[in-house]
Amino acid sequence: MLKFLSISSGSSGNCYYIGNEQTALLVDVGVGYRTIKQRMASVGLDISTVEMIMITHDHVDHIKGLGSVTSRLSVPVFATNTLHIAIEKKCTSDSIYGCKRVVRKEMMFENRGVKFIPFEVPHDATETLGYFIDFFGTKFVFLTDLGKVPYKAFEYCMLADYIVLESNYDVDMLLHGPYPMELKARIIGECGHLSNEDCARTIEVICSRNKTLKGIFLCHISKENNTHERAYNCSLQSLSKINVRVPEDISLVALPRTEIAEFEL
Repeated sequence: MLKFLSISSGSSGNCYYIGNEQTALLVDVGVGYRTIKQRMASVGLDISTVEMIMITHDHVDHIKGLGSVTSRLSVPVFATNTLHIAIEKKCTSDSIYGCKRVVRKEMMFENRGVKFIPFEVPHDATETLGYFIDFFGTKFVFLTDLGKVPYKAFEYCMLADYIVLESNYDVDMLLHGPYPMELKARIIGECGHLSNEDCARTIEVICSRNKTLKGIFLCHISKENNTHERAYNCSLQSLSKINVRVPEDISLVALPRTEIAEFEL
């Protein structure tokens, strides 16, 4: 049985799991080994089943647990060479070196029967990747941190069964919130994050063309500048405009920030 877990999603840490009876993987390790182990165990899964890790970028909320995980699980960590160099500067654990596996953007790789393609997205990290993952026939696209959705990402989304897509901030909450103007400009910029409206427009385009899409998971929802209700309703309204019904035609979920969420797909 195929399962998707959101182990943590947001500025406090990001970590996602895909797995079945054959193998399992993590996308990002923004929380520590103990947290991942405990949250997986709470839904009856063993962290030792994880056999690979894919990293999207080198911001701390996506890699801060990487050293603690690789020191206990000797599994390959996939990222571009540019990202690996950046990660090695931020992670002190020597265990990362032995797990390093270099991938190239826009090239397909395979490990344990899982096929995946990393591709570049705009964000203010050293380098930021989205992932197209073909997990034994079920296709995922991960777009966790990005200021805008590039054409290539749309192409992969047209092939997806499930999309994990950022819906980071509500524009009004951000503009009228306590953040300094410099930080607000960074978040809104083309190398920042997707707003609820950006996310909703993206979903509208994808769902008007991809008629086999089964589910959308809204991720990286800001604690300070958004609410789950606002993120969910904004995307729901866009789906309604193109006569896509939730949940009859497609599932739509706003992922929690610090609690595990389990889905059988």
